[in-house]
Amino acid sequence: MGMLIMLTGLVLFLGVHSVRIFAEDWRNRQRRRLGADTWRGIYAVLSLLGLGLLVWGYGQVRETPTWIWIPPLGMRHASSLFNLLAFILLVAAYVPGNAIKAKVHHPMVAGVKLWAVAHLMANGSLAHIILFGSFLAWAVADFIAARKRDRRNLSSHSPATTLAATGITVVLGVLAWGVFAFWLHGWLIGIKPFG
Repeated sequence: MGMLIMLTGLVLFLGVHSVRIFAEDWRNRQRRRLGADTWRGIYAVLSLLGLGLLVWGYGQVRETPTWIWIPPLGMRHASSLFNLLAFILLVAAYVPGNAIKAKVHHPMVAGVKLWAVAHLMANGSLAHIILFGSFLAWAVADFIAARKRDRRNLSSHSPATTLAATGITVVLGVLAWGVFAFWLHGWLIGIKPFG
């Protein structure tokens, strides 16, 4: 039952986030018809419902895992490094004028890819492979679609960047990673990556 709940949440959450990838024209028509605020409200409600189901189902499935492979201990260290880089990329999406965003163009999605790969490296249960493999597949598809939109809109130019903005991005990313890895991950997920 838990796997069904998790899969339902996963399909709903990633489905909502895939509309722009697979049906951008339909999405744009609905935004115009409903209004941007109503569209955002529907998007948020469906996303939160999907996330809630995903977390609930994952919590149930995690109690009785089906192991596909047992990752070597060293994978945890590599996973931690990938997650650190993922947090820096996530922060880069929001700090204006940083060189990381100028170079990557879509650091949020790149960060999700790294986060998913990191978790696939360190976890070998069926639920983990489905969960993080789905997020990885979504992030790859979204990154490709976003780069196509960039080329179509001729928005591949590099905006002005500063060393200060890039430094702030890295520092905030490291701090966010530290807070999550050493405190929030254990509190929210129930697994402490560092003991």
